[in-house]
Amino acid sequence: MVTWNRVARADVLRAIEEYDRLGSEHFFREHGFGPSRTYELVWEERRYPHKALLGAAYELATGKRLAPGDFEGGKGGAVAVLGKLGFTIEPRRSA
Repeated sequence: MVTWNRVARADVLRAIEEYDRLGSEHFFREHGFGPSRTYELVWEERRYPHKALLGAAYELATGKRLAPGDFEGGKGGAVAVLGKLGFTIEPRRSA
């Protein structure tokens, strides 16, 4: 089980900056995640893949890489962790 106590809001913001700098495809290749299926993190009127950002933030905070199967993305997982860090998580919009 992953413990999130070392991940801070600043780590997630760093992951958002990296996502914006690299673009989605390169970010996903770099961190081993893919697009969100159910929820998205909303930051400054933009929508982001919440689970991928949290996984990247964990790596930035700890130096250890997580795989998508290492933690849940739903309400009891990434949604809850990001919510506790003060981020807005909303259901994914249909394309």
